[in-house]
Amino acid sequence: MTPAPDQLIPALTARARATAHARPAPCPCGAATLADRPDGTVVRHGDTVAKAHPPGTGPAELTSRLAVAASHPGILLPPLTPAPLDLHGRLVTLWPYGTPVDPNDPDAAPWEAAATLLARLHRTPAPEGLPPMRGPVKAAQAITRLRKTTTAPPGTDPHAAAGPHPAAAPVLRAWDTLPAWARAEAPMPDSTTLCHGDLHLGQLVRHPAPGGPWLLIDVDDLGAGVPSWDLARPAAWYACGLLPPGAWARFLAAYRDAGGPAVPADGDPWPALDVPARALTVQTAARAVAKAVAAGRPLDEVEQAVVDACDRMSGVPPQLRQDHAK
Repeated sequence: MTPAPDQLIPALTARARATAHARPAPCPCGAATLADRPDGTVVRHGDTVAKAHPPGTGPAELTSRLAVAASHPGILLPPLTPAPLDLHGRLVTLWPYGTPVDPNDPDAAPWEAAATLLARLHRTPAPEGLPPMRGPVKAAQAITRLRKTTTAPPGTDPHAAAGPHPAAAPVLRAWDTLPAWARAEAPMPDSTTLCHGDLHLGQLVRHPAPGGPWLLIDVDDLGAGVPSWDLARPAAWYACGLLPPGAWARFLAAYRDAGGPAVPADGDPWPALDVPARALTVQTAARAVAKAVAAGRPLDEVEQAVVDACDRMSGVPPQLRQDHAK
């Protein structure tokens, strides 16, 4: 049973406080809720962060992902404890606090650091028994939510919209052009490469805070899979005109310079990036439309841009090549 928010957040805060005060470093005793969403609740007390993972998270899979983070402290932020604990029916993990990327300073976004960390992660063999990377599953979940929110007949679901939404059609058409593995309907063509699964700038922190090196956070989607998925969000933003060409060029160059295997060392990267970038564009558009419908508002400029990109994509078959030399 998922606990009510008024139970979970105080319990998380208490756990973070207890952990912070059990550590030798002085605790400044500041507490805050950093995130409270259906897919995760995060609270901070001093230099300690407690995270309640999504309902239904498997303890064995989460434990194996925590082990990867603990084993690669120069790439991933290591957890404070090796296994999750159960708190009000939710799995909870404890972490040191790291300074996040400043959303108000886009010019200082650490694209090169993100790319270098990804390349190092992708060059690390996935340990035996690690679950698959969850990127395609999350994209499929976004499509399921879109269908539920925008296409259900009135009265069939209390959370459904009052009828179809015009932006849903191009998003679903673009989804249907993707290969089965990108829709989580078949195994991924790579099952040996270690992937993050949900790379964006919110997944980087400096640790030790405030001036330590950048590290990747959030192991919920970590697993074995297609490494180009981790490059797909910035690639999709660039293709949609939402990421400046210079930032994309720096990101791609840093990834290649660090020996990242997801794209060829030189030449055109798009045969490897096209399918994942399309999938992330569809996922972003599906979430945007569902949120806009739930809020009863029109799409904003950025949301309309990703929907328009889906409309263009649906008329052009994706490039399916994934076999460049590594």
